[in-house]
Amino acid sequence: MLLSYIKITWRNLWRTKIFSAINIIGLSIGCACSLLILLCVQDELQINTFHTNREHLYAVVQSEYAEGKVWTGYSTPAPLAEELKKNRPDVSMASGFSYDRSLFSTTHTSMREEGAFANNDFLRMFSFPILEGNPAQTLNTPNSIALSKKMAIAFFGTVPAALGQTIKHNNKEDYTVTAIFDDPPATSSLRFNYLLNWQTFIRQTDWATSWASTGVRTYLLLNKHTEIPNFRSNIRKFLDHYYINQGPGLREELDIQRFDKQYLYNNFTNGKVSGGRIDYVILFSIVATFVLIIACINFINLSTARAMKRAKEIGVRKTAGAGKSNLVRQFISEALLLSFIAIIFALGLVQLLLPAFNSITGKAIIIPLDQPYCWLQLFLLGTFTGLLAGSYPAFYLASFEPIKILRGTLRPGNREQHLRKALVVCQFILSTLLVVGTITISSQVKYISEKNLGYDRKNLLTIPIEGNLATQYDYFKQQIQQIPGIQSVTLMTDSPVEINGSQDDVKWKGKPNNFRPTFEVVNVQHDFTTTMNIQLLTGRDFSHTYPADSANVLLNEAAVKKMELKDPIGQQITLENESHPKTIIGIVKDFNTGSLHQNINPLIITLGNKGWGNIVIRTSPDHTPQVLTALENVCKKINPAYPFLYRLADQEYQQLYTSEKIIQTLTKQFACMAILISCLGLLGLAQFTTEQRRREISIRKVLGASIIQIVRLLSLELLLLTMIAFIIATPLAWWIIRNWLNDYAYHINPSWQIFALAGTISIVIAFITVGSLTVKAATDNPARHLNET
Repeated sequence: MLLSYIKITWRNLWRTKIFSAINIIGLSIGCACSLLILLCVQDELQINTFHTNREHLYAVVQSEYAEGKVWTGYSTPAPLAEELKKNRPDVSMASGFSYDRSLFSTTHTSMREEGAFANNDFLRMFSFPILEGNPAQTLNTPNSIALSKKMAIAFFGTVPAALGQTIKHNNKEDYTVTAIFDDPPATSSLRFNYLLNWQTFIRQTDWATSWASTGVRTYLLLNKHTEIPNFRSNIRKFLDHYYINQGPGLREELDIQRFDKQYLYNNFTNGKVSGGRIDYVILFSIVATFVLIIACINFINLSTARAMKRAKEIGVRKTAGAGKSNLVRQFISEALLLSFIAIIFALGLVQLLLPAFNSITGKAIIIPLDQPYCWLQLFLLGTFTGLLAGSYPAFYLASFEPIKILRGTLRPGNREQHLRKALVVCQFILSTLLVVGTITISSQVKYISEKNLGYDRKNLLTIPIEGNLATQYDYFKQQIQQIPGIQSVTLMTDSPVEINGSQDDVKWKGKPNNFRPTFEVVNVQHDFTTTMNIQLLTGRDFSHTYPADSANVLLNEAAVKKMELKDPIGQQITLENESHPKTIIGIVKDFNTGSLHQNINPLIITLGNKGWGNIVIRTSPDHTPQVLTALENVCKKINPAYPFLYRLADQEYQQLYTSEKIIQTLTKQFACMAILISCLGLLGLAQFTTEQRRREISIRKVLGASIIQIVRLLSLELLLLTMIAFIIATPLAWWIIRNWLNDYAYHINPSWQIFALAGTISIVIAFITVGSLTVKAATDNPARHLNET
């Protein structure tokens, strides 16, 4: 029986090559899109799931309650891990974790690497296999370091040869290699090539013993029988003992989150998880579903539209004794066969697209054809697609009455025509949603790229303070200011693009007792506002003319507003952990100090430090290549032990929005695929409609109808359906993009032009698709079709 179905299906495919090709192409594209997204989603869902202890691994989450608001994140005090392990019996192991980037060198090799600080529990909690060394003694001793396999080979040639060797850190201290661990896999969200002893972090970081400062992550391994709700309740107020004099309405609370959930669920609202990367996973899953549904709608429309062509076959088979169930099985078998043919083409298409897809997403996805689950997924996708596309046509065709068929009185009903129109409308609703989404995302990305941030990030570059630059900043500045093309030089403790330092215990006259806002704090050197091109609104800038300026500060507008200072110049504030007040000497215009997802924060700018952070340099336009060469020469002269390293502020800024650019590119491609599939469906329906109405068209032409009238007759209905789809899709699209844009503090306002452009694109493409066939039908010789019945 199955072989008979296959033979019949193959004959039908061969007889209707055009419609079969349209169905196969549409389903192939839909399945290819679904496969790409499925592979990407699986890759995202596998992040951090390889850890043996993953069911008991947790990240500590800290929330700060103040001013009726909640700030929640993974930044915690450095002493927290040790104190939790000491005071909570449910904590089996605990480790702080802080990223680091340093220069390492041996006699023959020198290179910068990215790693982290952690304690001896870390490699026992997480599943990063130890290749050499004793796991229990990995980071027990001061100046001990664990290297990744990759870093061990780079410095010492082989993994065994690295154990026990000495490696120099930042050209200062020697560290002993006590262990080599396997490279973190691609499915790990923690990326590091080395681990330094936690005591080293405490020794090198002045705030590492303070409970008032946060900046490290804390990870816990809980006992297997821990009652999680009770543990969460018990640690909620854990910080009360360490935070004193917070004032009414101010408090710090702790919570925990499964570590394997942290990658996907890392956004918080009012102290509760409110999404994260999982939103993108859901978004692309929906997009893939849209594209697949559009392809299935094509199949349904074309199958039901051509039902009359197969009426005699159905009548004969029913007369010969075939039951409705036999015919349903036959037509579903045809749909499944088409679906599996489409899967084969989709696999080839995915294989061709994967390199570009990986380049866009930054992943290394492959099709795991050597794994049984992959074939099972392909089978399920093919089956699901075949059933989704073929079920309605199968039951519809099987419902034909043989008496009407053989008498020639069977006619398509209004219900089927209305269904086809509804399905076309659904197709273009989904396509319009994708087009509106693509235009909105592109507009937002363009807005981000072009927004005036309050400083000029163009022609701005940074050099990290390391080695001799920490002690010879003034001499270095003097030397590079002689380079043609360098306009201004300064220093700051953070990046121009993103300021991370903050304080919440700033005091000033008139401050309410229960008021404890958070201020960003950045330490700079002279010429900061000039180099950054920040506008000074009132007062004066830091100046060499005033040697005591280290006791003064600049504020931004947001800080003045937060402090409610009516006449800020000359007033004094006292920073956290400082006993001497500083005087406000100037107010600068607000400028963005981080992602546009957040509002501009209150900012305090202090003068002083020269020993760490970044040297910030403004160059003349079009002089950057020459300036970089000259800068490298000066750096080699003053700081020969360190390779020359620089970052362009504009590139660093663009990297903040990598996810948005990935979404922009992918939605653009998938929207094009959706429109292509929809147009293939329209093309098939238009082809069928013109075939059915050739005799009518010929009669109209003989009676004097013009080509324009014929084209309008054949095109108007399908174009009207496209317009109806646009009208329905517009409010739904507006709601979706408003919700997405609300994640940004600064965003475009969705205007009617976005929807008008999306509608115009859909209608124009539909008209071109349908018009090409209708013009051909309208210009055909009527004599060829007048004798047709």
